[in-house]
Amino acid sequence: MHYRNVGRSGIKVSAVGLGSWLTYGGSVDEETSKACIHRAFELGVNFFDTANAYARGRAEEIVASALASYARDSYVLATKVYFPMGSGPNDRGLSRKHVFEQCHRSLRRLRAEYIDLYQCHRYDEHTPLEETCAVMSDLIHQGKVLYWGVSEWSADQIAHAVSLCRAVNWPEPISNQPEYNALWRNIEARILPTCAALGLGNVVWSPLAMGVLSGKYESVSQLPAGTRAAGSAADMMEPFLRQDILDAVARLRPIAAAHGCTMSQLALAWCLRSAQVSSVIVGATKIEHVEDNAAAADIRLSADAISEIDRTLDAVAYR
Repeated sequence: MHYRNVGRSGIKVSAVGLGSWLTYGGSVDEETSKACIHRAFELGVNFFDTANAYARGRAEEIVASALASYARDSYVLATKVYFPMGSGPNDRGLSRKHVFEQCHRSLRRLRAEYIDLYQCHRYDEHTPLEETCAVMSDLIHQGKVLYWGVSEWSADQIAHAVSLCRAVNWPEPISNQPEYNALWRNIEARILPTCAALGLGNVVWSPLAMGVLSGKYESVSQLPAGTRAAGSAADMMEPFLRQDILDAVARLRPIAAAHGCTMSQLALAWCLRSAQVSSVIVGATKIEHVEDNAAAADIRLSADAISEIDRTLDAVAYR
């Protein structure tokens, strides 16, 4: 495993991180979830990402239970806040009240004294940005959070937050968590350059395009049973479940073969080619997936291979 700094900060995370969206506490049973987390840790993964909204807190509990046998300083624990956690008017968003209360609830579920990276899961149009930046600063000064970050914010929103923090000497966000993969590249135009200029690292989610870049799907009319596309997540995968995309992905197989790697490893290595990417967050439902994905950290793609991947997917990639 290799480790990278998150932006300009001093904290280092594994190039491959393990997430828990749609898996732990949800579609994957507890025993398998813990086995995947344990195997990831054994392989050098130190970055574990979750959120209070994942399975309404259950994912945080599963992650905490699996990590309980390891020293707290041996891993980087990340969670998030924003989405509704109740039916009340203050049970959502990034207000001081909601962030403060949810931080303490996450700490209890995570069995932790502090959160390494606390992320604003989305931008809150209904709360002054100053209020959100201030409560993150307070949580950091109270020792409950070490660093804070954002997820799926625009370039302008990120720049505004950094500007506010610098103006009053609050801790700046160190990370951004956007969707990014070889098929979904719309952060390249503005968000990645903004993060680079301001010192944020990117811990990207869906680096496999929800499994499409693994090559497991060959036909939109014959989706393999038991896969995400054939189940309840099919609607979320709709942008990638087009036959022209599946055909383009299939043409990547010779590139993977030439590098002696799997299709999944090729897709992860493509993301990690960028110095702006601190970690790729994968979701794993089986130990074999963990082992396959973790090995991607050791793969170095040639410039020619990267260019060939880009040419192959250019016509179907979202920008």
